[in-house]
Amino acid sequence: QVQLVESGGGLVQAGESLRLSCVASGTTSRIKAMGWYRQVPGNQRELVATIGANDATNYAHFVEGRFAISRDRSKDTLYLQMNDLKPDDTAVYYCNAFIWDRAGAAIDYWGEGTPVTVSS
Repeated sequence: QVQLVESGGGLVQAGESLRLSCVASGTTSRIKAMGWYRQVPGNQRELVATIGANDATNYAHFVEGRFAISRDRSKDTLYLQMNDLKPDDTAVYYCNAFIWDRAGAAIDYWGEGTPVTVSS
């Protein structure tokens, strides 16, 4: 199993920056990819950014050029640098880890989330 714990969220004004962290523990060697997702209550959870085992990154169009995802494997930590935050970025941000277990099954793990509120 993999456990994920996010931190770094908070209340900021539009245009400011935050850096989210996600510390993974457990069977971290089997993590294939990780990502950040966000969700507003009552809405679907949406992809923000992902990073693969080869460090290839993918970003949602609404954060392209503002956010940067990175991973420090030595610390089992995923980061999301969020710059030029906008009120529409307000959401609970969740850390995700994609795992291949020994039987070849794909498993998604999620953290509890860290809230980000951006005021105008």
